[in-house]
Amino acid sequence: MKFTICLFVALLCPISGTAEEKLIFEDDFERSESDDLKEEIGNGWTSNSAKRAKGNKQVDLKNGAMHITFHPAADHAVSVVHPVEFQNGKVSLRFQLPSEKDSLGLNFADMKFKEVHAGHLCMTKISTTSVQINDLKTGVMANAMRKVKLDKTMTPEQQKMLKTKTKRFKNKLEAGKWYALEVMIKGDTMTVTIDSKEVGTFSSEGIAHPTKRALRVAIPKKAIIDDLKIYSL
Repeated sequence: MKFTICLFVALLCPISGTAEEKLIFEDDFERSESDDLKEEIGNGWTSNSAKRAKGNKQVDLKNGAMHITFHPAADHAVSVVHPVEFQNGKVSLRFQLPSEKDSLGLNFADMKFKEVHAGHLCMTKISTTSVQINDLKTGVMANAMRKVKLDKTMTPEQQKMLKTKTKRFKNKLEAGKWYALEVMIKGDTMTVTIDSKEVGTFSSEGIAHPTKRALRVAIPKKAIIDDLKIYSL
Protein backbone atom coordinates (compact mmCIF):
# COMPACT_ATOMS: atom_id res chain seq x y z
CA MET A 1 0.00 0.00 0.00
CA LYS A 2 2.80 2.40 0.93
CA PHE A 3 4.60 1.64 -2.36
CA THR A 4 1.38 2.26 -4.32
CA ILE A 5 0.89 5.68 -2.70
CA CYS A 6 4.49 6.69 -3.37
CA LEU A 7 4.22 5.61 -7.00
CA PHE A 8 0.99 7.61 -7.40
CA VAL A 9 2.63 10.74 -5.94
CA ALA A 10 5.67 10.31 -8.19
CA LEU A 11 3.48 10.17 -11.27
CA LEU A 12 1.61 13.32 -10.29
CA CYS A 13 4.69 15.30 -9.25
CA PRO A 14 7.60 15.23 -11.74
CA ILE A 15 11.09 15.02 -10.31
CA SER A 16 12.40 18.41 -9.21
CA GLY A 17 14.66 20.04 -11.79
CA THR A 18 12.96 18.58 -14.84
CA ALA A 19 13.43 21.05 -17.67
CA GLU A 20 10.28 22.71 -18.98
CA GLU A 21 9.96 25.01 -21.94
CA LYS A 22 8.87 28.53 -21.01
CA LEU A 23 7.94 30.92 -23.81
CA ILE A 24 9.67 34.23 -23.07
CA PHE A 25 9.19 36.06 -26.39
CA GLU A 26 7.35 35.69 -29.68
CA ASP A 27 6.82 37.77 -32.79
CA ASP A 28 4.76 37.06 -35.89
CA PHE A 29 5.68 40.44 -37.46
CA GLU A 30 2.04 41.10 -38.36
CA ARG A 31 2.26 44.88 -38.15
CA SER A 32 2.89 47.87 -40.37
CA GLU A 33 5.39 50.70 -40.40
CA SER A 34 4.16 54.29 -40.43
CA ASP A 35 6.97 55.38 -42.79
CA ASP A 36 8.29 53.01 -45.47
CA LEU A 37 11.56 54.93 -45.57
CA LYS A 38 12.39 54.36 -41.91
CA GLU A 39 13.09 51.31 -39.79
CA GLU A 40 10.23 50.80 -37.36
CA ILE A 41 10.73 47.20 -36.33
CA GLY A 42 8.95 47.51 -32.99
CA ASN A 43 8.29 44.85 -30.33
CA GLY A 44 11.66 45.48 -28.65
CA TRP A 45 13.84 44.94 -31.74
CA THR A 46 16.79 47.20 -32.61
CA SER A 47 19.32 47.11 -35.45
CA ASN A 48 22.78 48.42 -36.25
CA SER A 49 21.58 50.36 -39.30
CA ALA A 50 22.03 53.79 -37.73
CA LYS A 51 25.60 53.03 -36.68
CA ARG A 52 26.86 50.76 -39.45
CA ALA A 53 24.70 51.65 -42.48
CA LYS A 54 24.68 55.45 -42.15
CA GLY A 55 21.03 55.33 -41.12
CA ASN A 56 19.86 53.59 -44.28
CA LYS A 57 16.96 51.21 -43.85
CA GLN A 58 17.96 47.52 -43.77
CA VAL A 59 14.99 45.97 -41.97
CA ASP A 60 11.53 46.05 -43.49
CA LEU A 61 8.25 44.64 -42.21
CA LYS A 62 6.07 43.50 -45.09
CA ASN A 63 3.65 40.69 -45.84
CA GLY A 64 3.73 39.67 -42.18
CA ALA A 65 7.46 38.90 -42.11
CA MET A 66 10.78 40.62 -41.33
CA HIS A 67 12.85 41.24 -44.47
CA ILE A 68 16.52 41.98 -43.80
CA THR A 69 18.74 43.37 -46.55
CA PHE A 70 22.35 44.56 -46.34
CA HIS A 71 22.69 48.14 -47.62
CA PRO A 72 25.64 48.98 -49.93
CA ALA A 73 26.62 51.84 -47.62
CA ALA A 74 27.02 49.51 -44.63
CA ASP A 75 30.43 48.48 -43.29
CA HIS A 76 29.14 45.50 -41.29
CA ALA A 77 26.60 42.72 -41.72
CA VAL A 78 23.07 43.59 -40.62
CA SER A 79 22.46 42.81 -36.95
CA VAL A 80 18.88 42.81 -35.69
CA VAL A 81 18.82 42.42 -31.92
CA HIS A 82 16.33 41.44 -29.25
CA PRO A 83 17.06 41.05 -25.51
CA VAL A 84 16.75 37.57 -24.01
CA GLU A 85 17.53 36.07 -20.62
CA PHE A 86 18.40 32.39 -20.39
CA GLN A 87 21.20 29.90 -19.89
CA ASN A 88 19.50 27.01 -21.64
CA GLY A 89 17.02 27.96 -24.31
CA LYS A 90 15.54 27.46 -27.74
CA VAL A 91 14.77 29.69 -30.70
CA SER A 92 12.29 28.60 -33.33
CA LEU A 93 11.36 30.49 -36.50
CA ARG A 94 10.58 30.18 -40.18
CA PHE A 95 13.11 31.54 -42.64
CA GLN A 96 13.81 31.98 -46.31
CA LEU A 97 17.10 32.64 -48.12
CA PRO A 98 16.24 34.56 -51.33
CA SER A 99 19.35 33.46 -53.24
CA GLU A 100 21.96 30.70 -53.09
CA LYS A 101 24.54 33.18 -51.78
CA ASP A 102 22.45 34.25 -48.77
CA SER A 103 22.77 33.07 -45.17
CA LEU A 104 21.12 33.47 -41.79
CA GLY A 105 23.02 33.75 -38.51
CA LEU A 106 21.67 33.46 -34.98
CA ASN A 107 24.19 34.93 -32.59
CA PHE A 108 23.82 34.72 -28.80
CA ALA A 109 25.54 37.44 -26.79
CA ASP A 110 26.14 38.89 -23.33
CA MET A 111 27.22 42.51 -23.46
CA LYS A 112 27.97 42.44 -19.73
CA PHE A 113 30.70 39.85 -20.30
CA LYS A 114 33.81 41.84 -21.11
CA GLU A 115 36.24 39.00 -21.83
CA VAL A 116 35.02 38.72 -25.42
CA HIS A 117 34.58 41.24 -28.22
CA ALA A 118 31.09 42.79 -28.33
CA GLY A 119 29.64 40.12 -26.04
CA HIS A 120 29.84 37.33 -28.65
CA LEU A 121 29.24 33.90 -27.08
CA CYS A 122 28.12 31.39 -29.70
CA MET A 123 26.25 31.25 -32.97
CA THR A 124 24.99 29.20 -35.85
CA LYS A 125 25.13 30.17 -39.51
CA ILE A 126 22.73 28.58 -41.99
CA SER A 127 23.45 28.82 -45.71
CA THR A 128 22.06 26.96 -48.72
CA THR A 129 24.95 24.46 -48.52
CA SER A 130 25.80 24.04 -44.84
CA VAL A 131 25.13 24.71 -41.18
CA GLN A 132 27.97 25.96 -39.01
CA ILE A 133 28.06 26.14 -35.19
CA ASN A 134 30.69 28.28 -33.44
CA ASP A 135 31.87 28.70 -29.86
CA LEU A 136 32.88 32.35 -30.02
CA LYS A 137 33.47 32.86 -26.30
CA THR A 138 36.50 30.58 -26.13
CA GLY A 139 37.24 30.91 -29.83
CA VAL A 140 37.78 33.77 -32.27
CA MET A 141 35.94 36.42 -30.22
CA ALA A 142 37.87 35.90 -27.00
CA ASN A 143 39.82 39.10 -26.43
CA ALA A 144 43.19 37.35 -26.41
CA MET A 145 42.46 35.46 -29.62
CA ARG A 146 41.09 38.52 -31.38
CA LYS A 147 44.19 40.53 -30.44
CA VAL A 148 46.68 38.04 -31.86
CA LYS A 149 44.54 37.69 -34.97
CA LEU A 150 44.48 41.45 -35.55
CA ASP A 151 48.20 41.68 -34.75
CA LYS A 152 48.87 38.73 -37.07
CA THR A 153 50.86 37.01 -34.33
CA MET A 154 48.73 33.90 -33.93
CA THR A 155 50.79 30.79 -33.30
CA PRO A 156 50.24 27.41 -35.01
CA GLU A 157 49.03 26.06 -31.66
CA GLN A 158 46.41 28.81 -31.41
CA GLN A 159 45.29 28.20 -34.97
CA LYS A 160 44.91 24.51 -34.20
CA MET A 161 42.92 25.31 -31.05
CA LEU A 162 40.53 27.58 -32.94
CA LYS A 163 39.66 24.76 -35.33
CA THR A 164 38.20 22.87 -32.36
CA LYS A 165 35.79 25.75 -31.64
CA THR A 166 33.70 25.36 -34.78
CA LYS A 167 31.98 22.59 -36.69
CA ARG A 168 30.33 22.59 -40.10
CA PHE A 169 27.69 20.23 -41.42
CA LYS A 170 26.75 19.83 -45.07
CA ASN A 171 23.09 20.62 -45.65
CA LYS A 172 21.38 21.54 -48.89
CA LEU A 173 18.58 24.13 -48.93
CA GLU A 174 16.66 25.64 -51.81
CA ALA A 175 16.79 29.40 -52.32
CA GLY A 176 13.41 31.10 -52.06
CA LYS A 177 11.82 28.30 -50.04
CA TRP A 178 10.45 28.57 -46.49
CA TYR A 179 12.00 26.35 -43.82
CA ALA A 180 11.30 25.78 -40.13
CA LEU A 181 14.37 26.28 -37.93
CA GLU A 182 14.97 25.31 -34.32
CA VAL A 183 18.18 26.14 -32.46
CA MET A 184 18.52 24.63 -28.99
CA ILE A 185 21.17 25.41 -26.40
CA LYS A 186 21.43 22.98 -23.51
CA GLY A 187 24.52 23.01 -21.33
CA ASP A 188 27.55 23.20 -23.60
CA THR A 189 25.70 21.85 -26.64
CA MET A 190 23.97 23.63 -29.52
CA THR A 191 21.68 21.61 -31.78
CA VAL A 192 20.25 22.84 -35.08
CA THR A 193 17.10 21.30 -36.55
CA ILE A 194 15.58 22.22 -39.92
CA ASP A 195 12.12 21.01 -40.92
CA SER A 196 12.11 18.60 -37.93
CA LYS A 197 15.41 17.00 -39.02
CA GLU A 198 18.50 17.37 -36.83
CA VAL A 199 21.17 18.86 -39.07
CA GLY A 200 24.03 19.35 -36.61
CA THR A 201 25.03 19.34 -32.97
CA PHE A 202 28.22 20.68 -31.42
CA SER A 203 29.52 20.80 -27.85
CA SER A 204 32.04 23.36 -26.60
CA GLU A 205 32.53 25.06 -23.24
CA GLY A 206 31.68 28.59 -24.38
CA ILE A 207 28.17 27.56 -25.37
CA ALA A 208 27.45 26.91 -21.68
CA HIS A 209 27.92 30.60 -20.74
CA PRO A 210 25.52 31.19 -17.82
CA THR A 211 23.50 34.06 -19.30
CA LYS A 212 22.59 34.75 -22.89
CA ARG A 213 21.28 38.32 -22.84
CA ALA A 214 20.71 39.05 -26.53
CA LEU A 215 19.71 37.30 -29.71
CA ARG A 216 21.31 38.84 -32.79
CA VAL A 217 19.94 37.94 -36.19
CA ALA A 218 23.01 38.35 -38.38
CA ILE A 219 22.54 38.83 -42.13
CA PRO A 220 25.49 39.51 -44.49
CA LYS A 221 23.22 39.83 -47.56
CA LYS A 222 19.51 38.99 -47.45
CA ALA A 223 17.10 36.83 -45.46
CA ILE A 224 13.45 36.74 -44.42
CA ILE A 225 12.22 35.46 -41.06
CA ASP A 226 8.79 34.94 -39.53
CA ASP A 227 6.98 33.36 -36.56
CA LEU A 228 9.90 33.68 -34.16
CA LYS A 229 9.67 32.25 -30.64
CA ILE A 230 12.22 32.19 -27.83
CA TYR A 231 12.00 29.73 -24.94
CA SER A 232 13.97 29.21 -21.76
CA LEU A 233 14.53 25.59 -20.77
